[in-house]
Amino acid sequence: MHAEDDDTSAADSDLMAKVWAAPVLAGPLPGFDPDTAPAAPGRLFAEWLGKALADGVPEPHIVTVSTAAADGTPSARVVMLRGIDSADCAVRFAGDRLSGKGRDISARPAAALTWYWPAHGRQIRMAGPVDLLGAEATRRDFLGRSPHSRAAAFTGRVSAPLGGPEEYERERRAAEDLVAAHPGRIPASHAVYRLRAEEAEFFQARPERWHLRLRYTREGGGWSRTLLWP
Repeated sequence: MHAEDDDTSAADSDLMAKVWAAPVLAGPLPGFDPDTAPAAPGRLFAEWLGKALADGVPEPHIVTVSTAAADGTPSARVVMLRGIDSADCAVRFAGDRLSGKGRDISARPAAALTWYWPAHGRQIRMAGPVDLLGAEATRRDFLGRSPHSRAAAFTGRVSAPLGGPEEYERERRAAEDLVAAHPGRIPASHAVYRLRAEEAEFFQARPERWHLRLRYTREGGGWSRTLLWP
């Protein structure tokens, strides 16, 4: 089945004209010399993340997690980075085992991560197997959150249909009361995941469009590095 060659409405065309006119890679952007990049990608990730934080890049710890269901259907969502192991190029993120993300990882224990920092013109991609961490890591992660964040985790059922705002408010108030009464309680389905990168790619945009891409591939106990066409 083929889509029509041109099914764009006038309103959509006007909107896209504004999109194309929006500034892109306005800069100034940081430099990047692949020849001086570290031998292992975890160090480079830590360097780029540290610079993003120092330069005030908005929410550089937010990452898109992409997974695939048992039948191969892909999905993606945005979550918060929960930990890094720069020596091994591994990162942590959290979620609910009963959510779409949790079910995907249970069926296919692998994921791809993508960071994009427009202010720096930088993208970072990692892909690799995902492990479910144990009870102690789960406890530290959950109890280290704010009371509002913990209450949100107890509110309703992740990804289940919601009947309306009244149902949400009722569940939210009950969850806040639960957290206040039992501050050490952890949802049974809360999980912390660890992705150990098999590949890591670093993309540095440049205003003149001569972008730089450096890919690391894990090989045995080390890494190989390859420049890619942008």
